[in-house]
Amino acid sequence: MSEHVDVIVVGAGLSGIGVGCHLKMLCPDHGFLILEARDRIGGTWDLFRYPGIRSDSDMFTLGYGFRPWTREDAIAPGGTILAYLEETASERGVDAHIRYRHRVVSADWSSAEARWTVLVDRDGETIRFTCNFLSMCAGYYDYARGHAPAFEGMERFAGRIVHPQFWTDDIDYAGKRVAVIGSGATAVTLVPEMAKQAAHVTMVQRSPTYVAALPSRDPWQGWARRLLPAGLAFRLIRWRNLLMRLYVVRLSRLHPEKVKTHLVEMAHKALGADYDVATHFTPNYDPWTQRLCLAPDGDLFAAIRSGSASVVTDRIERFDERGLVLASGGRVDADLVVTATGLEIRLLGGAAIAIDGKSFDPAGAIAYKGMMFAGVPNLAIVFGYASNSWTLKADLSAAYICRLLRTMRRRRLRQATPRMPGDVSSEPFLPLSSGYVQRAADRMPAQGSRRPWKVHQNYLRDLLTMRFGSVDEAMDFSNSEPPRALAPAA
Repeated sequence: MSEHVDVIVVGAGLSGIGVGCHLKMLCPDHGFLILEARDRIGGTWDLFRYPGIRSDSDMFTLGYGFRPWTREDAIAPGGTILAYLEETASERGVDAHIRYRHRVVSADWSSAEARWTVLVDRDGETIRFTCNFLSMCAGYYDYARGHAPAFEGMERFAGRIVHPQFWTDDIDYAGKRVAVIGSGATAVTLVPEMAKQAAHVTMVQRSPTYVAALPSRDPWQGWARRLLPAGLAFRLIRWRNLLMRLYVVRLSRLHPEKVKTHLVEMAHKALGADYDVATHFTPNYDPWTQRLCLAPDGDLFAAIRSGSASVVTDRIERFDERGLVLASGGRVDADLVVTATGLEIRLLGGAAIAIDGKSFDPAGAIAYKGMMFAGVPNLAIVFGYASNSWTLKADLSAAYICRLLRTMRRRRLRQATPRMPGDVSSEPFLPLSSGYVQRAADRMPAQGSRRPWKVHQNYLRDLLTMRFGSVDEAMDFSNSEPPRALAPAA
């Protein structure tokens, strides 16, 4: 026996809750379930619990477009974001559609039946669901495994080694020497927060990252909220922030040296003329070829100035009993080592996908509008922007899923399949040189050389094509509904 619904959404994080809300608003006649592998809502914002966990996008764009962010802080702590998700799911009635501890193992599409058969592990028991449309909102990284390179001699270290993805409440760093390995967003978040209690925190990086100091509260919001109705003020701030990010990314592409000079000068101003910014905060890549790290109110720079934190740029040669031995001959002594060394990418939540009995691997598959795959029917992934707020693209994708569902129901067709012509060439899906992207290059899908197969990373272009463009663009609607049985004569 199996349970059937119109739509199954995989994952109850930011994306999954967003899709559920859109289904409630735009497709109220479609039944749906949200299958969540963990025992709580929130995804990323429940999983990560390391000190200082926060957004690295402003909440006016990371929050949903249909539910304004009303707090004063533009950069919000993880617990506040989790509460926002819980409140949104409750207010919209989406929480009633969530099944917890339901890990999707496989999904098989049958064109003959025009439905997916989804096998789920629930506490060791295999149960079965069927649906007409499958929306994968499980994120892009492995919840069970972070990237943790093996350094020689780690077993000799007398202290504790922890990956921030698996932070637990019993980790005590008060009054201790802490080494944080890494230079990405997680390290930039951890260092100033841990420095408030630790004896000293050293950020050990193989190479530097661009760090921008921005205010944690949007200076526009106070003015806007005093003069304008709340809804209009939110929309104004949201559009101003997303356009500003688009401008900065575009400027970084056209004039990388100008943006690089500005970011380096920002670090110089924050740390003083005597600080070696050239070594520790001047990367050898152009801005926005990797994600820019955010330091709210310059907290990382303030921790360094105060002496409670420091940065070492060197290669780790090995561990010993007391800490890290560096390639230069120096060392970093520590009582606790935090390996903020990145994520491992895992698409589709690790579920095995098959189309009419043939296994489907997303690696190398050409993406359609960044959210479906060429030749794969009734399957959408929600994958946010790499250079802007995740939720901007997630909202567009959720609304587009609803457009497809309404179109199929109106036309009495059961299948929507992106069809790619033979003259589209393949390009990398994400335009980033970040380590986690490069490590997973052979597992990532691809984008095409032209619309609608091109992943633009541009909200304005996606808004035009996904909200106002033709739903028939490169989309094959097929598989008619079977004739309805006539009621027996009286």
